[in-house]
Amino acid sequence: MPEKIGFIGLGIMGRGMTRNLLKAGFEVYVWNRTAARMDELAADGAKPTSSPADLAAQCDIIITCVSDTPDVEQVILGDSGVIQGVKSGALVIDMSTISPKATRDIAAKLAENTIAMLDAPTSGGSEGAAKGTLSIMVGGEAAAFERALPVFQAMGKTITHMGAIGSGQMTKLVNQALVVVNMLAAAEALLLAQAGGLDLEKTIQAIGSGAAGSWMWNNRGPQVIVRDWRPGFTIDLQQKDLRLVLESAQELGVPMLATSMVSMLYRTLQAQGLGSEGNHGLVKALEHLAGFEVKKSL
Repeated sequence: MPEKIGFIGLGIMGRGMTRNLLKAGFEVYVWNRTAARMDELAADGAKPTSSPADLAAQCDIIITCVSDTPDVEQVILGDSGVIQGVKSGALVIDMSTISPKATRDIAAKLAENTIAMLDAPTSGGSEGAAKGTLSIMVGGEAAAFERALPVFQAMGKTITHMGAIGSGQMTKLVNQALVVVNMLAAAEALLLAQAGGLDLEKTIQAIGSGAAGSWMWNNRGPQVIVRDWRPGFTIDLQQKDLRLVLESAQELGVPMLATSMVSMLYRTLQAQGLGSEGNHGLVKALEHLAGFEVKKSL
């Protein structure tokens, strides 16, 4: 009999991920702090619940996808959290991006109740969540990974077991450092193209499949040149991830010069009230320094 799936956190990523689980034929129970999000997914066949504990009591595999470390701790270990209703032998999968150390601590507390845990953060933005093409980086025991694989395959395309619990989160931090530095490079390059009088659309096409191409260049560059700041991933969430990256770098003694600079640039955008815009809005910080905007000619 197929395992029942619970999904906690129906934000910009969680909604698409839940829909793909439903499309794959899973019976899915949902909980979200804002109940209207549950109603939206109920129309697609999901079953709303009254709390994380209530959801856990009805499910075999419980997935969390929320904003930050305290949120994960609350929905899993809090007074009405997963741990209060979960059945022995269940599997908890955290697909948020949080501290690797906190992940290991949460897993240890669940293990005391014979509950296995995987950390499985993702990359690919809201587009990947909607299309089921996410990259998923997984930490935890091999047996738990094999059990969860059909669930991951409903949501993602590249699924990699990275090792012990916490290693998925560490991989995601590596990913996020690359994401933001790639966006910084893309922003600088687009400013140079603009100043040099190039056709920006042709520039993106010409470079995108060569050695200088990147996911951020190919997917966010086209948004930048038409001034489309809808988020695949918001500046505020990106900054939260960069805090985790830089905390880990500090602990491990790793110099991260470009990543630190990007974090400072994002901070200036947050101070302007732009935190809910897409992370490709990084270009605006450089535009302010340059005194002109990147914009496609009409």
